[in-house]
Amino acid sequence: MRLSSWKPIVLTIAIMLGFLAQTDRAHAGKLETAIVAGGCFWCVESDFESVPGVVEVVSGYTGGKTANPTYKQVSKGGTGHYEAVRITFDSGKITYDEILHLFLRSIDPLDAGGQFCDRGDSYRTAIFAKGPAQRAAAEKAVAEASAALGRKIVTPVLNASRFYKAEAYHQDYYKGKKIVVTRRGPKTQAAAYKFYRNACGRDARVRQIWGSAAPFAGH
Repeated sequence: MRLSSWKPIVLTIAIMLGFLAQTDRAHAGKLETAIVAGGCFWCVESDFESVPGVVEVVSGYTGGKTANPTYKQVSKGGTGHYEAVRITFDSGKITYDEILHLFLRSIDPLDAGGQFCDRGDSYRTAIFAKGPAQRAAAEKAVAEASAALGRKIVTPVLNASRFYKAEAYHQDYYKGKKIVVTRRGPKTQAAAYKFYRNACGRDARVRQIWGSAAPFAGH
């Protein structure tokens, strides 16, 4: 085939590729972040990394005054920090409102002293809002969850402050392969996580509160 005969075909392919690229951009939204505290950050990270539209979930600490806190400091108490996660999501695929809807139905929002078997200030729940728009959305989400349960939600909406990324071994702990020692002997991090989540009663309590509306129970 002569070169001149290829030109229309090449032009058509170029136009189609350009159209597909524009379509992809049209469906892709701006990357946004949500910061929430829902007890053990391993569990919240595990839950939200399974959500379509979520790009990344990072475990960390926020809400306190201690700079560059360690897990040992936070779990001991006195730092003011919560175990929290920073959720980065594609706003063209999932909205901040939807993130909060899922979050509130994945925790016990009636417990002000911690979550499930984890007690203490660092395990309390909270939504950390960045700016007026997120605060309004968070307050609306809490009000809707309260109405759905017919009970007062104790999960507060707080102003976002600096988020400190937790130590490397906490990231993606739920699927880690490193061997750790547990009360039931040596296990991979993934197996230890499953044992912990079940023993702590997280899913059982969430099902008790939310029933079929619990999005991650048994995850």
